[in-house]
Amino acid sequence: MPQRKLENIRNIGIIAHIDAGKTTVTERLLFLSGAKHRVGRVDHGNTETDEDEEEQNRGITIYSACVTFEWKKAVINLLDTPGHVDFTAEVERCLRVLDGAVVVFSAREGVEAQSETVWKQANKYSVPRVAFINKMDREGASFEHVLEQMKSRLQANPVPIQIPVGEGPEHIDNPFRGVIDLIEMKYLVFDTSNENSGRQFEPREIPDEFIQKAAEYRSELLSTLSDFSEELMELALEEKEIPPALIHDVIRLATLSRKIQPVLCGSALHGIGGQQILDAVWEYLPSPLDRPAVEGTNPKRSKHTEIRKPDPDEPFSGLVFKILPAKTGDLYWIRVYSGTLKANSRALCPGKEKKENIAQLWQIHATRKERDGQVDEVSCGDIVGVIGPRFAVTGDTLCDGKSPIVLENIDFPAAVIEMAIESESATERKKLADTLEMLKRQDPTFRAKENKETGQTLIGGMGELHLEVIKNRLLRDFNLNVKVHKPRVSYRETIQNNAEVTGECHRLVSGQQLFAKLKIRMEPAPKIEGVFISNRLPEGKLPPSFQEAVMEQMNSRKEGGGPIGSFPLSKLKIILLDCEVDPEQSNEMAFSIAAGEAFEAALQKGGPVLLEPIMKLTITTPDEYYGSFVGDLSQRRARIVSTNNLSGATTIIEANAPLAELFGYSNSLRSMSQGLAGSSMEPLEYDAAPESVVKSFAL
Repeated sequence: MPQRKLENIRNIGIIAHIDAGKTTVTERLLFLSGAKHRVGRVDHGNTETDEDEEEQNRGITIYSACVTFEWKKAVINLLDTPGHVDFTAEVERCLRVLDGAVVVFSAREGVEAQSETVWKQANKYSVPRVAFINKMDREGASFEHVLEQMKSRLQANPVPIQIPVGEGPEHIDNPFRGVIDLIEMKYLVFDTSNENSGRQFEPREIPDEFIQKAAEYRSELLSTLSDFSEELMELALEEKEIPPALIHDVIRLATLSRKIQPVLCGSALHGIGGQQILDAVWEYLPSPLDRPAVEGTNPKRSKHTEIRKPDPDEPFSGLVFKILPAKTGDLYWIRVYSGTLKANSRALCPGKEKKENIAQLWQIHATRKERDGQVDEVSCGDIVGVIGPRFAVTGDTLCDGKSPIVLENIDFPAAVIEMAIESESATERKKLADTLEMLKRQDPTFRAKENKETGQTLIGGMGELHLEVIKNRLLRDFNLNVKVHKPRVSYRETIQNNAEVTGECHRLVSGQQLFAKLKIRMEPAPKIEGVFISNRLPEGKLPPSFQEAVMEQMNSRKEGGGPIGSFPLSKLKIILLDCEVDPEQSNEMAFSIAAGEAFEAALQKGGPVLLEPIMKLTITTPDEYYGSFVGDLSQRRARIVSTNNLSGATTIIEANAPLAELFGYSNSLRSMSQGLAGSSMEPLEYDAAPESVVKSFAL
């Protein structure tokens, strides 16, 4: 593979709420770039990136997929990501390694719940982005309404560089029929015939009825851009003609600094606006050279910051952001940040302190390895599939062993829902265990833990759909004969108050008198996930081997769960305060016993609390069903946070509700609204469960 110029590479993602049209946009871009000869359709199950059978059956994206193609001088690595909140980890890991993003909004639904989530994820990783308002030809489409929502709900700074000519379907008085380019001030009319599919468009003069509106939007565009360019400001003040090249340069500058988000519009399904998205990717989104150097730590000197520039001559560093398991060898998706990676070489995985074999390098194309896609080496800025590693997991760094670095990991949310499965035989149990390990490597939000007493395995995920997809894969793809139980909520346990206790050991074991005292304080810690242990014992008072025994016992106890229902402990802080040691009677066993007693006593004294997952629920409903939804939510222990009435007799309800009350909610939603309402939910927080729920675990 010829060396790609760094300044020409664009690593971008398509992100959005479910059904906004991400995959359709991807299909259109592939077709326009010449990478495909036909435009696939989600409803026909023949899209390039939705290759999995489950995706085709449901008509949604579940797994992120990568395609590489060229547009003008650009080499574009494009990741199509899921929109359903159950698969938000796919978006998280993609945004961690991408340089830019195209955010797709539906012109009818506007900014939706998952739109906010992916926008926040993009903010988290400082990803520059452009916006595409899709479905301008749909009933109820409103370009200006989406702009206002972007400002109010996302705190974004959307800057239109196009406006639509008309809005809505063909049968209305003023249907959507093209876009006005505010930079060139031309009306773009697209050939949407089946033969052309939007590949060609014709610039025309702006229709008379849109001249004033276009002039107002252009004036606003230039006013915004004047804040970023003195040259442009001076030309505007002198009312001189502003060269389009200068406007493009200033838009790029402001976009890369994340001060603005250029906004385009169109209809991906009918081929309107696709070329302009590709042009915006090339002109406004960053190359690897436009992004700051990555920082990490030296594993041998943990406090020492290491810097890696996007330079082929730097030591190699890359991040594993996805693993596709396969019996013939897992395919590791790696973003190369610095240096060069060659096939048949070795790399260090500093997180596991292991050398990894880099046997083969593959150019990633969706979920397939193309015959001609194998390459000999890749350089910084590339996204590549690697066969050979065995120890690294998602979020791990691979690097040059002579210049080790650990890059920032990827944080994934904890599972909120569980389901029990069990094998029919011992042979099936081994096969199930191996399969679950494979799935855990692929999906970092998937959890699996076997209960050796019952023979059941608890699998955990982000929602009902997530677990249903996992279940279908076990039954269909891996031909496992397993019994599947109903999903259940994944609760947590904590304490209500601070508790200071002393655990003691006064025991005669095998003829030896044992003694130990350990004083600890256990505190509720709302901002901590899991249990954090802090050692404040007086220096030198407890021998290192005794300390190690204490920590082992504490870690063992925290894994054992809480006293209410043996659910995982969370939001807890334990502080080791003091101890008493007897030179003759104290040993590791004595302090292990004392630590265990202190741990259990503190849990009881602090007042155990059951925590249940609370979901952020967003409902979009016609006004006539609003009352039904409000009444139903109150019965589900939900708290309504806000209601927003949109134009077109539609209301958005935002509520916080316990996950336990939302099983099967999509079916209830359809029945209450005759199929006209929609909803989405995402994990919000863990909060104290009511006494009625706590009592159910004492029965």
